[in-house]
Amino acid sequence: MGDASKVSRKFSERTIMEAIIQGGPISRASISKQTGLSKQTVSEIVRQLEQEGWVQETGRSSGHIGRTAVNYELVPNAAFLAAVDLGGTKLRVAILDLSCQVLAEEVEATDPQGGNAVVEQIVALCWRIADRTGIARDRIRLAVVGVPGAPDNNTGRVLMAPNLAGFDRMDVAGALEQALGINVVLENDVNLAVIGENWQGVGQNIDNLAYIAVGTGLGCGLLVDGKPVRGATNAAGELGFLPFGADPFEPESQRSGALERVAASIGIIERYAHLSGLQASVPVIFERANAGDEHAGQVLDETAKYLARGVVAVVAIANPQKVILGGSIGLREELLDRVRLFLPALFPRAIEIERSPLGARAALIGAAAIGLEHLHNTLFGTEMLGGRISLPPADSLELKVAAT
Repeated sequence: MGDASKVSRKFSERTIMEAIIQGGPISRASISKQTGLSKQTVSEIVRQLEQEGWVQETGRSSGHIGRTAVNYELVPNAAFLAAVDLGGTKLRVAILDLSCQVLAEEVEATDPQGGNAVVEQIVALCWRIADRTGIARDRIRLAVVGVPGAPDNNTGRVLMAPNLAGFDRMDVAGALEQALGINVVLENDVNLAVIGENWQGVGQNIDNLAYIAVGTGLGCGLLVDGKPVRGATNAAGELGFLPFGADPFEPESQRSGALERVAASIGIIERYAHLSGLQASVPVIFERANAGDEHAGQVLDETAKYLARGVVAVVAIANPQKVILGGSIGLREELLDRVRLFLPALFPRAIEIERSPLGARAALIGAAAIGLEHLHNTLFGTEMLGGRISLPPADSLELKVAAT
């Protein structure tokens, strides 16, 4: 078979798999009608996919008078992927099947040692979940890891991630691939979150979308014309480095970013301690603000003003239809209400802003989306075609209610 014929065959395989993913259970006649491929081609490829264990028969449907048609659907457990949301304080790992159903998920505190200790922690969690759910390790074919920084595709390092010690000095992707024995995709966690919201959250059917995460750090994921904006070095959306809030010329602003220093968790804690003389965690500061603590209320007002300025900077440059707030701090209604209050004074047009309904799982869902695409590209050799596989319809999935 010549190269042109091989590409044509792979394109047909991809097209048929996409039809089954989107419309299954589906008959061969319906696949032929939807794809424009001949019935003979569809029958040959479906038979091949069935023999290789990717699709299976699932009952019959009525066709013409006196005839029935065999329906086919994806075999969800033909392969699996690991989705990892790595934060500075929390690590979340899930195992998913080919239909993007979360089979099991675990969360634990990120190892503060960073570096290889975190790599080992990710690997241990993946294998523990696989063993607990009875999934053979060699059937996990890909891992997608969301990181709070800028992945360097050339070196495997993760830059601009001050909350993960040592990740800027080691080949993180290589270390994970060696330990897991599978391909690993590194992606910025907020980029994954905006993809997750676009697929399953309040950003569905929106091609120009912004997701701002406020928690241990501060970052922004952007979709422009339906495509993630990554930039020249995967550092697009590093909102924390906007040069206001703290003094941007201080050395610490080179590490964490001037805005992040005042609007993320450490800044909130330090500001409250400065005003009140008391040490308190971010959740406690919110509780005290709700109870009428003047100092806590002032801290939240100041934080919301800083964040509103960051939102306007994103809106002025990227013009998203909607801005979504996420992260452990960004999800707080008390903060969102304050941001909404301050925005009209900063921008001449109304800004649509709401909090993420996916919560802490937005990046995990985005990792599932990226992972499904990469996994299908790997399995069916379609990377050379330059296309993207369509994701299953959001209403057909149960990602929001995962087994733990």
